[in-house]
Amino acid sequence: MDFTFTEQQRMMAGACRELLDDICSPGATRLAAEGRSDAGAERWARLSEIGVPGMLAPEAAGGLGLTDVDLVLIAEQTGRAALPEPLMEHAGVAVPLLAEFAGSPRAAGWLERAATGEARIAVGPECNPFVLGADRADALLMQHGDEVHLLERDAVTLVPEPSIDTLRSLVCVEWSPSAATRLTDGDRGRSAWSRAFERGALYAAAQCAGLAERMVALSVAYASDRTQFGKLIGSYQALKHHLANVQVTLEFARPVIYAAAARVATAGGRTAAMVSHAKLAAGDAADLAARNAMQVHGAMGYSWEVDLHFYMKRAWALAGTWGDRSFHARRVQSLVLSGAVALGPDMTFSRAGI
Repeated sequence: MDFTFTEQQRMMAGACRELLDDICSPGATRLAAEGRSDAGAERWARLSEIGVPGMLAPEAAGGLGLTDVDLVLIAEQTGRAALPEPLMEHAGVAVPLLAEFAGSPRAAGWLERAATGEARIAVGPECNPFVLGADRADALLMQHGDEVHLLERDAVTLVPEPSIDTLRSLVCVEWSPSAATRLTDGDRGRSAWSRAFERGALYAAAQCAGLAERMVALSVAYASDRTQFGKLIGSYQALKHHLANVQVTLEFARPVIYAAAARVATAGGRTAAMVSHAKLAAGDAADLAARNAMQVHGAMGYSWEVDLHFYMKRAWALAGTWGDRSFHARRVQSLVLSGAVALGPDMTFSRAGI
């Protein structure tokens, strides 16, 4: 059984990485954070040109018809760039959620526009008290119990909320559910929101992996340039050990994320456990990277003058979205102790425990 990514998947991720290096460099990120640039529309347009918003949309709706395994590498790159736009909430959560209701003319119309990037869709699950990117969205998918509602932005009231990450635009959405906005409810609605949650947690984990990679790179670059007592600080063994520990933690997290991506479209306790494992592993890697990167940079590590803080704050913001560490740890514990997930070496490639 081949678990490696295909050449096409790696090439697509590489192309996205190069594009993000161009349109979302640390300098561009600083301009956006300081309110001195409004290049968000251009970034969205450039990413739409290569088809990222519609990667998970069916070809019949104008999408690429790809899978979560294809998108997870792109998610990692958007995390590495600390992309201000909520691309993964749109491409990884909203688009596949809309695709489930493609039989509805209203949902189908929005799906076609979302797949090309013409329209932006924000997602408001009940697990997240504030909605990311709703102020720039054309429509919102909102949860009300087991109901899925599709609303145009003009039909809701948006109240801005502060965030530790100034690049993330959070709002409290005030709205009223109605039969006219409801796409579905009952078991179908619960299943749809369950899949949306798993995808949201997965892509948050993938972004954390990308953030950890960027913070290690920034730390290595700084340690290779900063001198103390006449020596480069990167020459000290203790500092090397700390950064090596971060890199090892990241490398152990990546296979967990990729394995969860291969199963996220499948319902079941094993999928839930794998997604939670991914969120825990990637979140821990990003947190360790942030703490050590701050130490490497010394007293200036958290200051506005250093680019590092953009990536640290994004990692901390993602840690609390789509389920925090406590939630995912409890979910894994519950699934394992209840026997819902079979463990052991014989279960690694078995479908018996699904």
